[in-house]
Amino acid sequence: MASMRIPFPDKICYGGDYNPEQWPEEVWRDDMRLMKKAGVNFVSVGIFSWALLQPDKERYDFAWLDRLMDLLADNGIYADLATATASPPAWMARDYPETLPVDENGARYTNGSRQHYCPNSPVYREYGQKLVRRLVNRYKSHPALAMWHINNEYGCHISRCYCKQCEAAFRVWLKDKYGSIETLNDRWGTNFWSQTYYDWSEIHLPGKTPTYANPGQLLDYQRFMSDSLLECYLGEYRVIKEGTPDLPVMTNFMPHFKPLDYFKWAKHMDIVTWDSYPEPTAGIPVGAAMDHDLMRSLRGGQPFMLMEQVTSQVNWRQHNPLKRPGVMRLWSYQALARGGDGIMFFQWRASRAGAEKFHGAMVTHTGDEHSRVYKEVEQLGNELKMLDEIVGSRISAKAAIVFDYDNWWALELPSKPSADVKYIEQIRHYYDHLFRKNIAVDFVQPADDLSRYDLVIAPALYMVAEGVADNLERFVGNGGTLLTTFFSGIVDEHDRIHLGGYPAPLRKLLGICVEEFDPMLPGQTNRVAVTEATLYGEYSCNLWADLIRLEGAQSIAAFTDDFFAGMPAATVNAFGKGKAYYVGTQAEPAFISRLLDRLLSDSNVEAPLAAPEGVEVTCREHEDRRYWFILNHLPETVTIPLPPGQFDDMLGRTTVSDNIVLQKNELSILRSLNV
Repeated sequence: MASMRIPFPDKICYGGDYNPEQWPEEVWRDDMRLMKKAGVNFVSVGIFSWALLQPDKERYDFAWLDRLMDLLADNGIYADLATATASPPAWMARDYPETLPVDENGARYTNGSRQHYCPNSPVYREYGQKLVRRLVNRYKSHPALAMWHINNEYGCHISRCYCKQCEAAFRVWLKDKYGSIETLNDRWGTNFWSQTYYDWSEIHLPGKTPTYANPGQLLDYQRFMSDSLLECYLGEYRVIKEGTPDLPVMTNFMPHFKPLDYFKWAKHMDIVTWDSYPEPTAGIPVGAAMDHDLMRSLRGGQPFMLMEQVTSQVNWRQHNPLKRPGVMRLWSYQALARGGDGIMFFQWRASRAGAEKFHGAMVTHTGDEHSRVYKEVEQLGNELKMLDEIVGSRISAKAAIVFDYDNWWALELPSKPSADVKYIEQIRHYYDHLFRKNIAVDFVQPADDLSRYDLVIAPALYMVAEGVADNLERFVGNGGTLLTTFFSGIVDEHDRIHLGGYPAPLRKLLGICVEEFDPMLPGQTNRVAVTEATLYGEYSCNLWADLIRLEGAQSIAAFTDDFFAGMPAATVNAFGKGKAYYVGTQAEPAFISRLLDRLLSDSNVEAPLAAPEGVEVTCREHEDRRYWFILNHLPETVTIPLPPGQFDDMLGRTTVSDNIVLQKNELSILRSLNV
């Protein structure tokens, strides 16, 4: 067995979830051969192995895991060791049925699947932390151990529980938050519908109610459940850090996952990792690009790891087509291009049995190296060996989009002017154009320091908490450009209306008053007209119309129809050294594109290289060098002009200049020195 710990992270991590417990041990030896042939240097192990590690309440069995860890170390492969707490064993459900979660109708879930635990169950947490402590004590000095993987995809299936344990924990959480029942009544506005509480015991979980539950209560329940799952994570995190303080600890996130406040969670992760499964025939993966950017942003630009993706096809959609040849490789490089330092898959070897037996893997059911999929896996893994110097490099963005989970939760609570206003959709209206223009984008929270950015976009900023308006005013006043949209500046952090006319906390900054808003019915449209040269024309709009009164701002577009024809639909206000824009409707993409092009030009925010739409370009930087990623998502061959000078083609191992030619699903990574 190897005697020295493998250094981490000094190279691009490549591999996937490895579940050897599903196979006889004679298969493990061949796994090692195939892994090394494919350039695999990193695997996650033990994610769903609690039942094997702990056959009953008193007994533990680590013998098989000992042999596996030694085998990995002997073959120079990193182990991302999981705590196995994502799926409690059957004996826990049998002996402690209160550990099982409850739905809003009072029905208790059963075991037989995964993630069947109440996050506020003391028994679940106790047994989970006992297991973690044994794992840490046993493997803390093992040479293969490189990273800890807590649980798996928290909240994926059970993001809410309505059991008595959660109800009791919710009351404690509320006491800690508000201090007194009187303060809670004020923040929740409980004088409405005679909801006033006189004792904490009167407060229940917002389960099945006759009609709309209290919005403040619903919002706090979202926060509480995110915090409850986070406390599960932190209980295991603390045990791990006691025994291995220098090893990175993480759990894997999911794409723009609503139930958990990932910005809050990321503060307690040493590296952000996430799982990406875009539909493989849906075209250019803009949504995945947005999520890569979000994951990179959660820890201030620190490189992330793509912890899961599929080589070929998933098993859990209604229809599960294959990724076409070259797509897996191209999309893997998209993760690297947008700030990833690791490319991983679910899973290494396709399962023979179980619910995911038709889920793609690095080694297919052929079980050997002769499949199309394995050959692509092998090509990618051996290419990545040439790119280790990229590890740790970062993306420098001058444009940012505000992303706030509290705002997301509050915006989409029931009883709103329109149920069709969805937060991610509003962000995508603006992100998509920046993606097509190859503009680097960070995601930020409303109270973050914005001084490093020239352009900040805050779509549907419904909730403006205390201090946020001051932060935005400071950004614009110092010369920044802000764009926000309809239904912004409406409520405070407790979902209470900001009085004084919409958008009360932003009126001074935006120079407008929204007197009313008129949500449109499905299929209903209006139009906006623009007379100035850069945006000239008429554009359709739908979903929403703000009735705006100017208070110092200038109108840049006006509605053409209905009783508010001629009233402003979009405005700009000079504020200090900068400008604040407001779009009071959901305009068609052509308007958004032209408006953003104008703002990008005015803010001097540019793409790394000029390229046709459909060719993705990003740039990662170290202090003394720059790495240009050029990915061709188009169905035809393209020629991309390069800036003056010579570049190292890191995959082709040649020197290039003037231009580069890329065929369908091809890419190039160019290195320039002495930036």
